Amino acid sequence: MQYFSRFQGLGAVKVRLMSEGLSSVAEARARILGLCAPLAGEEVDAGAAFGRTLRREIRAARTLPPWDNSAMDGYAVRSSDLSGGGPRRLRILEAIHAGERPRERVGPGECSRIMTGAPMPEGADAVAMQERVRAHGGEVEIDLELRPGTNVRRAGEDTRAGEVLLPAGATLGIPEAALLWAQGISRVEVHRRPTVAILSSGDELCPAGEPPGDRIVDTNSPAIAEAVRRAGGVPTLLGIARDTLEGVLERLASAEGHDVVITSAGVSTGDRDFVRPALERLGVEMDFWRVAIKPGKPLAVGTRRGALYMGLPGNPVSSLVTFELFVRPALRRLSGIADVEPPRVRGRLDGRLEKAPGIAHYVRAVARWREGDLWAAPLPTQSSGALRSAASATHLVEFPAEAAAAEHGSPVVLVPISWAGGA
Repeated sequence: MQYFSRFQGLGAVKVRLMSEGLSSVAEARARILGLCAPLAGEEVDAGAAFGRTLRREIRAARTLPPWDNSAMDGYAVRSSDLSGGGPRRLRILEAIHAGERPRERVGPGECSRIMTGAPMPEGADAVAMQERVRAHGGEVEIDLELRPGTNVRRAGEDTRAGEVLLPAGATLGIPEAALLWAQGISRVEVHRRPTVAILSSGDELCPAGEPPGDRIVDTNSPAIAEAVRRAGGVPTLLGIARDTLEGVLERLASAEGHDVVITSAGVSTGDRDFVRPALERLGVEMDFWRVAIKPGKPLAVGTRRGALYMGLPGNPVSSLVTFELFVRPALRRLSGIADVEPPRVRGRLDGRLEKAPGIAHYVRAVARWREGDLWAAPLPTQSSGALRSAASATHLVEFPAEAAAAEHGSPVVLVPISWAGGA
């Protein structure tokens, strides 16, 4: 992605990143995705496959609609009877309702009353809207000129037998499921949902629901679990590991067999940060550690026996942001989705940003439409421990590593966040 020409100093940033051994956001995401491949398939009911990705293409077995039919209530006519202008009186042959077959052929000077979805009778090639005609007993007066095909849905307009109905990799939503049901398809092969084990660590933590006393409630595990569900994964909580190497190893042992293992906290360089040593003891092959990002620099990524291990920071907002930028794309790739980059929109900065070049900042903001633009106002606190700011945010402002300042009204790139209550 290109950033704005006002931001300078890229060369100096590259030197700093290399000297600190940090990966850029784009590089880290690319390396993570390089460790992921779509999971094997399983057959499920189409109605239970919303959000799932097709493993194989599906071809149409039926032509739909199977016949020319009326797009509205009215009268099936021969368009040639209405050419030349002036009102025409046509004799009504019959009434055709949806689900009925026409009995009569429409000849010159004739028409048939027809309802929406009913098959077109032989000889008719257009439908005059009910609201535009005047009925007189067994006749109807029409003062319209209609072209062939007016208000007619042609056979095969939606799909024809043998065509690709849905390609491999398509994500199933409500209209996709409706397409399948219309074809008589009730079961489909989709990529398996990734199973995700989630572990928090820290002597200071207690589970939600327990009186904390001198401890603090572990919000990371349940928050990440919900984020996993929203990303299409199946979470399993492993509980809280105590701050010892043995405690972390004991909890991680129960993660065996999962596609992804996510740890929260313990991946930095503190005296009681035992997650990385535990991962190495388990035989996890570490790919990289630390990303040039704020919040969320201490991110550890590795693999073991086909499973992806991701160590997230312990601060709750850092955990959410790194999930959004790195874990969610990985889960979507495992689910068979091709385009997994975080969505981005263009907006304008409603405020001012300033930092030292070298690390990309993802700034929590509230974005609202105003005067034809999406204006993003940074929230007053950007502390990585301030969950209230995460609850208030609608977007993250991408403040590039090479940037030093962004003025009010500057164009900015915004990442809509998936953790919002209405997402």
